[in-house]
Amino acid sequence: MRKLRTRLRPRLRPRFQGPSFNRMIPNILTMLGLCSGLTGMRFALEGRFGAAAVAIVVSAAIDGLDGRIARLLKATSRFGAEFDSLADFLCFGVAPAFILYLWTLQSAGGFGFVPCLMFAVCMALRLARFNAALDAPHPAYTYNFFTGVPAPAGAGLVLFPLFAGLEAKALGWDWLLRIVHAPLFCAVMLVGTALLLVSTLPVWNFKNFKMRASMVLPTMLGIGLYAALLVADPWGALAIGGLIYIGMLPFSARSYRMLKQAAEAVPEAAPEG
Repeated sequence: MRKLRTRLRPRLRPRFQGPSFNRMIPNILTMLGLCSGLTGMRFALEGRFGAAAVAIVVSAAIDGLDGRIARLLKATSRFGAEFDSLADFLCFGVAPAFILYLWTLQSAGGFGFVPCLMFAVCMALRLARFNAALDAPHPAYTYNFFTGVPAPAGAGLVLFPLFAGLEAKALGWDWLLRIVHAPLFCAVMLVGTALLLVSTLPVWNFKNFKMRASMVLPTMLGIGLYAALLVADPWGALAIGGLIYIGMLPFSARSYRMLKQAAEAVPEAAPEG
């Protein structure tokens, strides 16, 4: 009987030391976004600029998810933050400039490479500033804002000429295609966006964004209409999205100033004693 009990005794499974798979999910998403950005560069080399633009958009969508999923799963780490920044630099700093250079700026020779170089350098500076400020204390009203345009939005802005050019080509608007395909126009977009990246302009991050109850339904309807437009006419929707984002920046700066003034108007509590 004792032998039978010994035989039926469950075996102890070894306990492995290391992170759970759930904690790896955000880093896996970041890696997939990095692969998408690299694939976009390959598509550009093959002359498939529409596919290259889609690859960058996919990277931006993944970048918007990995951080939120990491916080949801309580899987945030310093490694994940650094890995995300390196992936952002390639997907949103190098790849968009590389795509635009192959699309039109290479026709300007060495001068066409200068704005691409400036954009990539400013993207690196913007990401380095963001990482350096992670552990620094900030006033409560600043947590709803980025300092400067974030990396995915910067990539979307510099790819506006490509989005608009693909839309113009589909609609047969040669006049618009000539404008957005001009090296000068693309250079201005690259330099202007590079300055927005390293600027101190406060930009909504929409992480803890609150709105009035009366605006919930119109906002949902607007998002639904934009999603329908994105399915029906993706290039036009992406181009319009860039224009909407540019138009949003002054309102974001005004909101920041109002919150700052309200915070400074509150008198500090007098020390007891």
